[in-house]
Amino acid sequence: MTSFTPWAGLVGGALIGLSAALLLWLDGRIAGVSGIAGGLWYSVRGERAWRVLFVLGLILGTAAFEAASTHPTPLRSLFPVPVLLAAGFAVGYGTSMSHGCTSGHGVCGLARFSLRSLVATLTFLGTALLTTFVIRHVLHVL
Repeated sequence: MTSFTPWAGLVGGALIGLSAALLLWLDGRIAGVSGIAGGLWYSVRGERAWRVLFVLGLILGTAAFEAASTHPTPLRSLFPVPVLLAAGFAVGYGTSMSHGCTSGHGVCGLARFSLRSLVATLTFLGTALLTTFVIRHVLHVL
């Protein structure tokens, strides 16, 4: 685990907030990443370009941060592929059930004082804490 870096967190949080605000102001859309990415496969005509650009911005922004960082984030290796696949399907199912993800509910929904988003975000966080505890301390997986 790396040490806490408040400036990187502050800048990253500000950029996430700015991108969410710009998407809302410029296009009237909520920046829910799972919905945006999912819409790449199920989008109506004329919707794909902005979705591709948004996801590309996420990827290029991460690459730019890593390139500029003096301490690049180490990749996790040797994590069991079946666990990763199960986690991916669980996240997809959960975002489908809650009609959004942590970015949609946690960033945009909480900023709008949405009670539904508060409940969804608390559920996401509680589930993440429980899952981390079970994976690391009960199952002893990395």
